[in-house]
Amino acid sequence: MVISPDLPDLPYVKQQGVKYFELVAEPVERELLPGLWIRGWGYNGSIPGPTIQVYPGDYVNIRVYNALPEGTSVHWHGLDVTNNMDGVPAVEPTPLIKPGCYFDYHFPVTNPPGTHMYHTHHNVARQQMLGLAGGLIILEPYGSAVDRDYFIMLQEFAVKGLPMGVLEPGSYEVNPLSDDLQFFTMNGRCFPATTPLPVQCGERVRIRLANPAMQEHPIHLHGHQFTVMAADGNRLSECARMLKNTIVVSSGETWDIEFETDNPGNWPFHCHIPHHTANNMTKETGGMFTVMQYR
Repeated sequence: MVISPDLPDLPYVKQQGVKYFELVAEPVERELLPGLWIRGWGYNGSIPGPTIQVYPGDYVNIRVYNALPEGTSVHWHGLDVTNNMDGVPAVEPTPLIKPGCYFDYHFPVTNPPGTHMYHTHHNVARQQMLGLAGGLIILEPYGSAVDRDYFIMLQEFAVKGLPMGVLEPGSYEVNPLSDDLQFFTMNGRCFPATTPLPVQCGERVRIRLANPAMQEHPIHLHGHQFTVMAADGNRLSECARMLKNTIVVSSGETWDIEFETDNPGNWPFHCHIPHHTANNMTKETGGMFTVMQYR
């Protein structure tokens, strides 16, 4: 299974060959740093939402309840579903889920193993930047080729009432229509509150990266070279794979990278845009930053 540090997995019940999941779109408070919370929108009490894990060939029913004050929808980003399940009510036959109502998205998983996302596709400029997104992983049916498998979602937030250069404990509203982004997160947290990625010597490690938000993020690993194995949930042919130590994850993209753990230490793994590794432009290292820790 894939590990999503700081995020729950979405449970399911299997009945008559169908996997039944439940997602609740709702207001959520998320602690980015100790004592510093944002008030945004998420799924099942989490920003980003819980990680959905399925296998090729599964038939899934994902019931989405709307506990928000406005209509919403869910788009299964990168999945090949029928038009009436794609979740874009402005142009498709998928319905808008009104407040207090629910809709059952149901479809067979026809894509091969890979990394995908789900996110709102209604009033996107507001809802997506309030936090309505999560990971959807199609697992390898005959076991993983790696020893450790991590998923990290990249997001960014502007808040109201907290001037740049200030960190004050409290609970702050997210300002989804502002370009003055102050907090950059991995799985909903800012360094040093991000959970490290533990590894041991001699392992093969996969990290899955997903970006549903506004800006691109060149993610850099110290002390190792990694191979780019998959893009947007699609496995790259051997001749198309690249050996790198930094990969740009643009909005709407997912990338899978793999590497061997052959250089012990505590190694930074972070966005290389300087402003994205600060917490509201304060001087301490923060933001979209975590540590790969050898044990």
